[in-house]
Amino acid sequence: MSDHYQHPYPPPELEAEYPFHPLEFDRLDPQEMLERATSFYAQMDARRSPRMFASDPVPIGLIELAIATASTAPSGAHKQPWKFVATQNPEVKRAIRQAAEEEERTNYLDNRMNEEWQEALAPLGTDHHKEFLEIAPWIVVLFEERFELRADGQKRTNYYVKESTGIAAGMFITALHNMGLATLTHTPSPMNFLSRVLGRPNNERPFILFPIGFPLPGVKVPTLARKPLDQVMVVVDRPHT
Repeated sequence: MSDHYQHPYPPPELEAEYPFHPLEFDRLDPQEMLERATSFYAQMDARRSPRMFASDPVPIGLIELAIATASTAPSGAHKQPWKFVATQNPEVKRAIRQAAEEEERTNYLDNRMNEEWQEALAPLGTDHHKEFLEIAPWIVVLFEERFELRADGQKRTNYYVKESTGIAAGMFITALHNMGLATLTHTPSPMNFLSRVLGRPNNERPFILFPIGFPLPGVKVPTLARKPLDQVMVVVDRPHT
């Protein structure tokens, strides 16, 4: 197949409104590609999700850079249908913890989680206590923007909202780990209280909550093994009929 094909540039009458520019892309030497890939894999394979954080402060500039990095994620029609809501205010964090623990208490102690779910969580040692929501210096809640709500009250459709927001979440976690910060993905169920506590509009819905900071010195994490490559990758070399 030829590398020359018709690119979906906008028609001439729209070029001024929707300009294109040459892609900035450096094609690397194969050996450098392998070295980069190997090094980055080793770095990310060391990532874990601690549940005990130090209270040491984290500069807001690092949080901003992580969010900016996450916002380079691809999204449906480039709508970027997400909002990262960050707080380091002790009262806000306390309110989030109290509401989260109330929901989690119902999950763990009042059997809202079925037996299979509780069995799956047992090796992780989690329970309804969520001290990290107050101790971690930052809480960032990622909201999915179900539709765009313009200043004049008009609604505009967002596309592939969950897929786009999920990609941004993954890039946010990666950015934090790369800069030397720790986080975990906390998804209390239900999460509607986050909209209330953080005063978010009704076009946004909580997606994931991230406590962010430095791990508490000496903290332990479960000894877990990730699935080997042959369990998460399938190569298809011919069409199936």
